[in-house]
Amino acid sequence: MKVILLEDVKSLGKKGQVVDVSDGYARNYVLPKKLGIEANNKNMNDLKLRKANEEKIAKEQLEAAQAFAAEMESKEVVVSIKSGEGGRTFGSVSSKEIAEAAKAQCGMEIDKKKIQLTETIKNLGIYEVTVKLHPKVSGKLRVKVQEA
Repeated sequence: MKVILLEDVKSLGKKGQVVDVSDGYARNYVLPKKLGIEANNKNMNDLKLRKANEEKIAKEQLEAAQAFAAEMESKEVVVSIKSGEGGRTFGSVSSKEIAEAAKAQCGMEIDKKKIQLTETIKNLGIYEVTVKLHPKVSGKLRVKVQEA
């Protein structure tokens, strides 16, 4: 019997796959536990429509991330921090501070977990910070660290 999986099943496959299982396994395990549905014409058509919709949504999210990355690269965020002699700061600039400054100054909502700092920012100056917006898209944000 052909079955469309509604959830990931360890020994069978991933969600959305069409797999061939024995009739007894399907009737006694897969169907009663709502792990899959029978692969008839209606359900196969629904699966195609669902996959097409998911692809369309994924494409829209990718385009939105690319547009946001292009907008972000033209902006500069200024972060003020206390510093001592020689431009050395007391502490470092965190991704949380960068995200808050981006929201306040540019109106950009950036998740602090998506900001990737390659090294800690402990000096005054201008830095390029990578922001992972999408699995395929990452943008650069200019961060200017100045004395408070």
